[in-house]
Amino acid sequence: MRWLLAALLAVPAHAQEFVEVDRRLTDAEFHRLVACGARPGLGCTKPFVRWPDAARDPLTVGFAEGLDMLRDYQRALFEAGLSRVVEEVNGVGAGIRLRRDDDAPDVAIHVVPTPPGLEIAGTGVEALDGRPLPLALVAVRRSRDAPDLIAEADIAISRHIRRREIGPVLLEEVVQALGLLTDVAGAVYHRSVFYESGNSVPFLRGQDAAALRLHYPPEG
Repeated sequence: MRWLLAALLAVPAHAQEFVEVDRRLTDAEFHRLVACGARPGLGCTKPFVRWPDAARDPLTVGFAEGLDMLRDYQRALFEAGLSRVVEEVNGVGAGIRLRRDDDAPDVAIHVVPTPPGLEIAGTGVEALDGRPLPLALVAVRRSRDAPDLIAEADIAISRHIRRREIGPVLLEEVVQALGLLTDVAGAVYHRSVFYESGNSVPFLRGQDAAALRLHYPPEG
């Protein structure tokens, strides 16, 4: 499969991809869980994927469409949310750096008019159009020549998202578009960006930050 998908639901549901745990994991275990769907002590259920070295400094992220249809306060929240995402990712010391670019972003964000539960249409992205939109959906396309490398990533987010969720959802979706595509379930991780039952964490801290550094080791 050339495309890898990760869905973010408006409410918890069993259709979402996640791994449930009942204890705090080591940094290495947590990284494998979010990167390849591995349960502690078991093998991966999906491939490790990363952006190629040449694309990591900087990797561009921006809004491909949808800002113009938003109300002023919504647009301001999306704009501020993406600025915060860039600051958070760039601040953890991983070997990848983001830069905002709405013209031709590597990670393209589509704010769509689709209400949660209905099918996405009109983005022009094969892996998004025609699929039911939970609340947000990430589509990562792997390189044809190097399946462990990401060639492009697209994110669809419903314009009907609640205002308090905009920043946290943008952060989770962009981090997933970097190759960390699996959520974690279990109360011990309720303050993780990857927590499958909530959309409220606006920062990268602790094992979330460690997972990104393990996925993209800092140089030197």
